[in-house]
Amino acid sequence: MMNNPYRAYGVSEAVISASEEVHKEIEPVIRRIERIRAHNQLRVLDAFREARISDAHFGFSTGYGYDDIGRDKMERVYARIFGGEEAYVRIQISSGTQALAACLFGILRPGNRMISVTGTPYDTLAAAIGISKSVRSDARGCLTEFGIEYDQVDLLPDDSPDIAAITSAIDRSTRLIFIQKSKGYSDRRCLLGSEIRSIIGAVRQTGSDAVIMVDNCYGEFVEEEEPCAYGADICAGSLIKNPGGGLCPSGGYIVGRKDLVEAASSRLSAPGLGGHVGPSLGYSRTIAQGLFLAPHIVAESLKGAVFAASLFRKAGFRTMPGPSDPRGDIIQSIRFDTPDQVMNFCRIVQACSPVDSFVTPEPWDMPGYDVPVIMAAGTFIQGSSIEFSADGPIKPPYNAYMQGGLVAEQIYLAAMTAIDKMGDQSL
Repeated sequence: MMNNPYRAYGVSEAVISASEEVHKEIEPVIRRIERIRAHNQLRVLDAFREARISDAHFGFSTGYGYDDIGRDKMERVYARIFGGEEAYVRIQISSGTQALAACLFGILRPGNRMISVTGTPYDTLAAAIGISKSVRSDARGCLTEFGIEYDQVDLLPDDSPDIAAITSAIDRSTRLIFIQKSKGYSDRRCLLGSEIRSIIGAVRQTGSDAVIMVDNCYGEFVEEEEPCAYGADICAGSLIKNPGGGLCPSGGYIVGRKDLVEAASSRLSAPGLGGHVGPSLGYSRTIAQGLFLAPHIVAESLKGAVFAASLFRKAGFRTMPGPSDPRGDIIQSIRFDTPDQVMNFCRIVQACSPVDSFVTPEPWDMPGYDVPVIMAAGTFIQGSSIEFSADGPIKPPYNAYMQGGLVAEQIYLAAMTAIDKMGDQSL
């Protein structure tokens, strides 16, 4: 206790004492996280060795990017790690939403029907589909404008998939089944790999050949397998989330069945060009190193999330998931009573950041959202969700969504400081 390093940052004795108890209580959970990290780290290493990655693959390509051997090698590594026939990994993809939208627009055609079997998708993807409540006038060219039908099946009250409703909803026009692993700005828990496997098995038992697509954002390397290993046809995500390891300045990936990956890549480039174009621009080394570090970085963020879940719960706040609950993504939600508490928490996270710690976040009308959103992100990469950040829409229920963390100590400090400063809750 006398040597506790957080005392130097003004953390009270009561919170330091509570944090010591929390660290002891979550030891079994931390050991589980470390076992999964070890499994995934060796799996990633094996993929690098199998692809025979060399320093020669970290060169610089420009223009069209034809015959970029470094890019092609890294796509082979991604395909191996994520269990797909082929991968498309490009620095030019600026967000997970862009990667997911490319899959949807590449696969679906007028008259097709897609079913989201995990309720309403995340806000920005909902806008791309054409089901957002946003009144923004620039959300043009969405799926529904092209005559693509959208339907959804909500989760059960316990947040598990409604298998009976899913199988009943499938008909001959159903071209794509969409699964969102993470919860986004909803109050549900994330899906686990075992539940994704159950959905896929149930869909296939109906005899449907619909494409099964998984939004894998925030979920990479949290469990021991990725969606294609469960039978998903295609999955996608962002390199400024888990698989970028905190190093990638931008980028996204798409992995899955060869024909589907080609359809998505043709949407991002042009039919006939597909994945043949797109220079690495010198980022092959960064993409490779970020991926290699990703299992370790994800484990750091999970350690911090478990600690925060336990400490905030001790102080009387509702946290989801709980400290010992199984996790399928890196997001930790904390329920507050008022908008001011959400804003204060995000401001404390910002103040405990290595970049822009002196900045005060304010809610603003972000593109793709229907209410003001506050975002704390003192990150080296703008919007990087694998770096420590917190955000939330200013609407009931007043949840702050905390995610990421390159080092667990930063998360510990922010959680302890927030408990010290956030009101009447007693430890």
